[in-house]
Amino acid sequence: MAYRDFQHFLEILEQQGELKRISYPLDPVLEITEVADRVMKSGGPALLIEGPKGYDIPVAINTFGSRRRMSMALGVQDFEEIAREIENLLKPEIPERFIEKIGMLPKLLRLADMPPKKRGGDGLCQQVVLTGDEVDIEKLPHLKCWPEDGGRYITLPLVFTHDPNTGKRNVGMYRIQVLNRNTTAMHWQLHKVGAEHYRLAEEKQQPIQVAVVLGGDPALTYSATAPLPPGIDEMMFAGFLRRQPVELVKCKTVDVWVPADAEIVLEGYVNPGERVMEGPFGDHTGYYSLADLYPVFHVTAVTHRRNPVYPATIVGRPPMEDAWLGKATERIFLPLIRLMVPEIVDMNLPVEACFHNLAIVSIKKRYPGHAFKVMNALWGLGQLMFTKIIIVVDDDVNVHDMYEVIWRFTNNIDPERDMLVTRGPIDVLDHASRMLGFGSKIGFDATRKWPSEGFTREWPEVITMSPEVKQRIDQIWHQLGLD
Repeated sequence: MAYRDFQHFLEILEQQGELKRISYPLDPVLEITEVADRVMKSGGPALLIEGPKGYDIPVAINTFGSRRRMSMALGVQDFEEIAREIENLLKPEIPERFIEKIGMLPKLLRLADMPPKKRGGDGLCQQVVLTGDEVDIEKLPHLKCWPEDGGRYITLPLVFTHDPNTGKRNVGMYRIQVLNRNTTAMHWQLHKVGAEHYRLAEEKQQPIQVAVVLGGDPALTYSATAPLPPGIDEMMFAGFLRRQPVELVKCKTVDVWVPADAEIVLEGYVNPGERVMEGPFGDHTGYYSLADLYPVFHVTAVTHRRNPVYPATIVGRPPMEDAWLGKATERIFLPLIRLMVPEIVDMNLPVEACFHNLAIVSIKKRYPGHAFKVMNALWGLGQLMFTKIIIVVDDDVNVHDMYEVIWRFTNNIDPERDMLVTRGPIDVLDHASRMLGFGSKIGFDATRKWPSEGFTREWPEVITMSPEVKQRIDQIWHQLGLD
């Protein structure tokens, strides 16, 4: 289903018992974080802080913070449905008969719903327009999440930019530190598309126009976090998820089109060569990411709907709300990964390892050294290049059962023989790497070893009870008094 806007999503969450209203005036400085952290780690509901201390704009947080809410945000019973649909769309089909061509129509109609649509006039997000001296982003209830943070942050933004050479749109999610009434730091990490757009603009010695969007259909927010292949527009992907095109309206002071149903939009620009110290920031790794120089965003206009709600999230030591954004991405994009590396059976990016630190993959092993081929393929594939540790197991291993994974891994490897160490790009938030954004990675082949891999001993069988005995005990179990 497509939601009308973010507040419609909140209404549905409340109807389904997935949202709790808080009337107590929690302070956006640290107090909202402490409450949200406890709720997130206990598996609790989304929260709507109706009157945060010092502000008249409600704050919504933890709206994606469970498997059910993440699935609801994407308009499905379970987000695995989207993975199956993508897998079906990726299947190569060349229809030979008329009836087969008719059968392809639903796929073609789904694809036709993807592109966003521009419309004239104002959107819901432009019911109130503030420009010039009226601009004061400090009137919004931005959070200071952790005690050592460098300031208050916008934590759930959709950042719209365009490639200055091609005009291609990118929508990414990058934290934004509020500096004063009309400027922020823009945390464009080294490897992100927003940073690339800015670098291209700097080469031309031109400012880059930016719009920062809060709210809208939650499918839009998810799409901003998704590791889409090059050439796939985030707003087109959002249209695919919500089964309805995203409607866009033009900003008031910059040539950027934004979702018409957003809650709040900050318009502005980033000048070439201008930097400011950003951070520290309590990050999703559970550690503070260090302060560094980042570009400066100058806000030229604030537009919002009447009576907006401020969407926010917090990150920190996992599990947090972003665990479910990440887990949805793992499942939804697995078919695309399999398209590039078809021998992969399943994958698990454990929440405890902050996703990019560990990947456990099962494969249908076909030839000697196959596990090492898969490791190198993954390190060369989009954001999986940041994966610090890869463990490859056989296809009969449940990669989501960490007890089984650790049992197989520790029993099946000879560390010197089955280890591959390499170097390459590392997430800039990795504080342990030798340099910012560059370090080493390790892979382990935990598959059964073959004689053709130089293994000369007999590989033992896993201990299992015979089926006959199991069936006999099943039949007499109730007589043993052990129920």
